[in-house]
Amino acid sequence: MQIDLLETFLDLMDTKSFNRTADRLNLTQSTVSARINALETMLGKKLFTRSRAGTQPTPAGYRLLDHARTLRHQWNEARRSVQSTGNFDHSIRIGIQHDLASNHIADWVAGFRTILPKAAFYIDLDFSNQMSIDLLAGELDLSIMFTPKHMPDLHHELIGEIGYRLVSSNAKRIAEIEPKRYIFTRFSPAFEKVHNPMMADLAEAPFSSGQNITVCGLLSSLGGSAYVLEESAADLVATQEFDYVEDAPRIPQGVYCAMHLRNRHSHVHRRLLETVRRQLGSDPGRG
Repeated sequence: MQIDLLETFLDLMDTKSFNRTADRLNLTQSTVSARINALETMLGKKLFTRSRAGTQPTPAGYRLLDHARTLRHQWNEARRSVQSTGNFDHSIRIGIQHDLASNHIADWVAGFRTILPKAAFYIDLDFSNQMSIDLLAGELDLSIMFTPKHMPDLHHELIGEIGYRLVSSNAKRIAEIEPKRYIFTRFSPAFEKVHNPMMADLAEAPFSSGQNITVCGLLSSLGGSAYVLEESAADLVATQEFDYVEDAPRIPQGVYCAMHLRNRHSHVHRRLLETVRRQLGSDPGRG
């Protein structure tokens, strides 16, 4: 029950609204109030003040925040450790950015198994923001992502780079691209920072997507122009139905490893990280 109290407290610290926290946790507002009251009674301190201006944390609420995050993370780690059964020494959950999976997941997982042959691995594909939340909550042990989200208790390291190339079935140069046949891509904030100003005239394109596999599927079915991962661009060009757009630059994308701050010196985490770093470093698509 204390974990439920902490989960409710942490969500309320984020929303500053009893109504929104009730909606997000699928609870009644009275249940949210009862949980906060119970936590305040246990601690002997008011954690929030409520007025017409809204809900605001008290100094005691702010002081509890870091401790609550740590307790939630430790509880989730303990729960997963206890629930992990069988002949495995470790149970490790790893999150991987969607666009990295198709070209890298097999090699990475093979590397993980070589390093930790007696570990059980759970691999989850997701986007950077959700993986950051899951790392904080203890639902993931390690994640490989595009966009580090600077949150308390998270540690990030730049471990490599991939790239995107612009290909087309009907244009040799950017000026020749027809807006109605362009797929506007939204892979990450870093990608969009370079891409969007350069392709501003094509922003009214009928299709947009943030996943490489979706963009490749649309190109294969409909033709047109779009930025895709370098490996995917090479495959499309090899079909002789697409060409690289000559004056379009390669757009680089940094790849980051993220973990909970308390695990940044963990021997297991460092070995897993170095495996990914080495394989990204030897990626023939770079450069």
